[in-house]
Amino acid sequence: MPNICIIGLGNPGTKYNGTRHNVGKDWVKSIAADSHLELKSKKKIESSVAASPDKKILWGYPDQYVNESGHSINKILNNNNFNLDQIIIIHDDLDLPIGSLKLKIGGGHGGHNGLRSIISHAGKSFIRIRVGIGHPRNKVDVTNWVLGKFKPAEKDPIQESLFKFNNVIELLSNNEILDAQFKLHSE
Repeated sequence: MPNICIIGLGNPGTKYNGTRHNVGKDWVKSIAADSHLELKSKKKIESSVAASPDKKILWGYPDQYVNESGHSINKILNNNNFNLDQIIIIHDDLDLPIGSLKLKIGGGHGGHNGLRSIISHAGKSFIRIRVGIGHPRNKVDVTNWVLGKFKPAEKDPIQESLFKFNNVIELLSNNEILDAQFKLHSE
C-alpha cells in the first residue's frame, strides 16, 4: 500500500487544461508523464490514478469539477485505507503571488471551493501544497481569473515552483512532511 496519496485539483475537459484552477491536476499529469505512469480513470473512486514505480505514492486527480472534489477524496480514503493525513492536495491559491509554494498541514478552506468540498466530505487534517496564482485585485474578476490561462510571463514562475515541488516528493513519500515543509519554505 502506498505511503501517501498526492491529488491535484482541476476541472475535467481539455478547455480547462493550463488554467490557474487546474494547476494541481496539470502538475500531476506532468509528473506522471515524466515518470511514465499511466493515469487511469477508476469509476469506483471517481478519479484517475496511478501508483509510482516504487509504490510509495498514489498519484491522481478527481474526475469531476473542483467544487465536487470531496466526493472523490472520500472514496479514495475509503477504498485505499488511507488516513486523511496521508492525503496531499495540490491546489491553486489566490492569496499567494504567482509561483509561490507553501506546504500547509490542515486548516480551513480559505474560500477555495475544492477545499471546502473536501473538508465537508472527509475532514480538514489533510496536507495542502498551495500554488500561488496571484489575485486579480477585484473580487468580481475572481471566477474569470481562476478559469483563465496563465499569461506567458507567469509560466516560468509556475514551472519553477513545479521544480521545487519535485525536489520534495521523496521527502513526502517517506512521510517526512516537516522536512519537506522546511525545504520548500527555505528556498
